[in-house]
Amino acid sequence: MEKTVRWGILATGAIAETFARDLLVDPSTRNVKSIVHTIAAAASSSGACRAAEFLKDVGAPPAAKAYGSYEELVADEDIDIVYVATPHSHHYQNTMLCLEAGKNVLCEKAFTVNASQARKLAEKAKEKNLFLMEAIWIRYLPISVYARGVVTSGKLGNVTRVIADNSVNLNPEITWADGKHRMVNPELAGGALLDLGIYSLTWIFQTLYHTQPKPTPPIVTSSLRKYTTGADEMASILLTFPRPEGDAHGIATTAMRVDSDISNTGASGAAVRVQGDNGELQVWPPIWRPTKTKLILKDGTIEDKLWPQPGPGKGSGWFNGFLSNHAEGEGYGMFWEADEAASAIVEGRKEGRYADLSESIAVMDVMDQVRKQNGMRYPEKIETTAYPVHL
Repeated sequence: MEKTVRWGILATGAIAETFARDLLVDPSTRNVKSIVHTIAAAASSSGACRAAEFLKDVGAPPAAKAYGSYEELVADEDIDIVYVATPHSHHYQNTMLCLEAGKNVLCEKAFTVNASQARKLAEKAKEKNLFLMEAIWIRYLPISVYARGVVTSGKLGNVTRVIADNSVNLNPEITWADGKHRMVNPELAGGALLDLGIYSLTWIFQTLYHTQPKPTPPIVTSSLRKYTTGADEMASILLTFPRPEGDAHGIATTAMRVDSDISNTGASGAAVRVQGDNGELQVWPPIWRPTKTKLILKDGTIEDKLWPQPGPGKGSGWFNGFLSNHAEGEGYGMFWEADEAASAIVEGRKEGRYADLSESIAVMDVMDQVRKQNGMRYPEKIETTAYPVHL
C-alpha cells in the first residue's frame, strides 16, 4: 500500500523548483511502488506571494500552503519532511530551525559550511530522533549505484586510485560581474570548492571510502586559487586513504575557468577514472549528472553503458542551463534522493543508505582542511555553530 509523504519546500530558487517538479513525477515511472510524494507547503523569504507563485509554477496541489517565513513553514503540522534549498551559507541555521521544530530534513549540498556545523546538526537530529540527510543527489542515481557495485564486486581488483574532475568554464567576471552571486560571494560561502568540488569529492568518497568495511578518513594535501572576491575559483586535492594493504589515492579537481568537457559533446573523455589492478571504470562528464560509463578490464573486456537521464524539465537558471544538450523529458533525476528520504521516514530510518551523516561530515572535514591549508575562511556569521543567528 502506498504511503504519502508530505513535503515542505524551504526557499523558492531554481534548485527548489527543479526538486519540487521532480516530487510530482509519478514514482511508478521509476518502479517505486511503496511511496508517493506530495507538496504540502512552500515558504519564501521574499514573502507569501512569491511562495504562492512558486507553488503554481511547479504544479503543486491546490491545497498546498504558501508561507512568507520559514518559521511558519516548520510550524505546519501537515508536513512530514522539509527540503532545505537555500544557499549553503544558510543551511546550518535553516536546518537547525527545522530540527528544533521537530521536522525531518533533506538539506541540499554542500551540507553545511564546515564540519563543526554538520556535527551539530547530526547531534540535534539524534537528540530529537529525526531523519536528516544531505541532498547529495548523485549518490542515488542508478549510475552511482552501478559504479559502487563494480568496485565491491571485485571486477576491478584492488582499487587504489580514483581521479575525478568537475570543472565548468563559467566566465565569472562576465557572468557574475557584480560579485554578489552565490557562486563567487564569500558572504554566501561562494566558490568552486563547496559548489562544484563536492561532486569530485563525492565520486572519490563513494568509490574509495563508502565501499570499505571500515573506512578511514583521508590525509589531505591541497592547492587552491582564489577569485577576486576572495572566494575560490580552482582547487586541486590529493586524498591519501590509509589501508593495511597499501594506501589508496583520490585526486579531486574543480575549477571555474576550464571545463571537464569543453565541447559539451563528450569528446574530452572520462572525467572520473576508478582504477584497480584488474581494470578501470570510466565515467563521462558532467559528473553531477553523467550518462555514460566504460568498463575496461585487464582480460580485454570492454563494456560501454549508456545511462539515459530524465530530461531537464522546466526549471530555470544556470543550474538547468547546463542541460541544454539533453533531450526533453519528464523530471530531472532528483526524485531518486527524494524516494530515499521518503522511504527512510516510512521505514523509521534516521539516515540515508548511500551517504550517512558520518560520511557527510567526513567530506565537510576534507573541505575544511583544504580551506585551512590555503588560508581561506568565510565570515564568522556563516562559520559559527551558534544558533539562532540572523543572516
